[in-house]
Amino acid sequence: MARIVMKFGGTSVADLDRIRNVATRVKREVDAGNEVAVVVSAMSGVTNGLVKWCQDLSPLHDAREYDTVVATGEQVTTGLLAIALQTIGVDARSWQGWQVAIRTDGAHGKARVEEIDGALLVERMGQGQVPVIAGFQGIGPRNRITTLGRGGSDLSAVAVAAAVRADRCDIYTDVDGIYTTDPRIVPRARKLTHVAYEEMLELASVGAKVLQTRSVELAMKQKVRVQVLSSFEDKPGSLVVDEDEIVEQPLVTGVAYSRDEAKVTLRRVPDKPGIAALVFGPLSDANVNVDMIVQNLGTDGTTDMTFTVGKADLPRAREVLDGARPEIGFAEIVADPEVTKISVVGIGMRSHAGVAATMFKTLAAKGINIQVISTSEIKTSVLVGGEYTELAVRALHTAYGLDAP
Repeated sequence: MARIVMKFGGTSVADLDRIRNVATRVKREVDAGNEVAVVVSAMSGVTNGLVKWCQDLSPLHDAREYDTVVATGEQVTTGLLAIALQTIGVDARSWQGWQVAIRTDGAHGKARVEEIDGALLVERMGQGQVPVIAGFQGIGPRNRITTLGRGGSDLSAVAVAAAVRADRCDIYTDVDGIYTTDPRIVPRARKLTHVAYEEMLELASVGAKVLQTRSVELAMKQKVRVQVLSSFEDKPGSLVVDEDEIVEQPLVTGVAYSRDEAKVTLRRVPDKPGIAALVFGPLSDANVNVDMIVQNLGTDGTTDMTFTVGKADLPRAREVLDGARPEIGFAEIVADPEVTKISVVGIGMRSHAGVAATMFKTLAAKGINIQVISTSEIKTSVLVGGEYTELAVRALHTAYGLDAP
């Protein structure tokens, strides 16, 4: 007998037939004698519609009320799946984030999980009941509903798995595993049987949509074994595990891309000590995440500073920077939302030189200009014009020998 947390994304519960299919999969695990908890997302498209309503009313809406609105999608799914399970003879009960309770901080729209007491869930699972838990939801310091950001149901599932000490957390989605890159762009992309936590964390952070970044971060911290597999096909998935479990460590594991970036340049910023703190401090206070940063060589006492933020955060970043302009003293803000971040990732990069050089030569050969460069121990990322996304991904996938035979 195993204790398993099963998570189903929006496409897996997109309509009643798919919800019935999910119920059948859950029943299969229950009939095998396993203790099961299920975490679900909102039905496909529902959250986008709720977000649009908020944005149409006010682009800079109150984040607390935004959470109240967008959290309703998961509530519907929990009730429908519980009914579907009961209909086929499985004892099931829906749970909202505040009922578990999934305690978070107060960063509405992108809250961080701080605590889950899994005792009651373990008790119900031990009695043969299947808790159907709303992903993406939590409860903040003042007992207000919070949400965990895009893909937050993955984080909910891993957090629940850690809280109940599950043997495995299965993430069911519309793909059958983790690939070397997006198969829609590169048909010869290969499915990976195992991916190290650290690699998956980098891949998720730079655009791979299979798992949410913070869910991988928590899985690595809590040593939760995560399996990514298809909701629609009975195929082996991809396991995200500790690096020690991986026998072969390829030079590059995957090529990821993100179109969700916007480039921001501050022109003629005073070139003096402490200026970076004046720029990025207010952005941090407003929960605007900054990624790639480049500061040009100063001339005439000023410099240009370029960085990237999430495309959805661009209006808020502009507002924050405009408000801080008198203190910072820059001349103007230039924003470009039509950019893409391309990254190559692999734990084998630690012990091999020349990975970045191969990337730069490959892009140069295709006439692709690099706007910003960022590196870490197992990752190299570049920012390019959005129109070059597919060309860059295909070229790099081939250059690093990742095409399937």
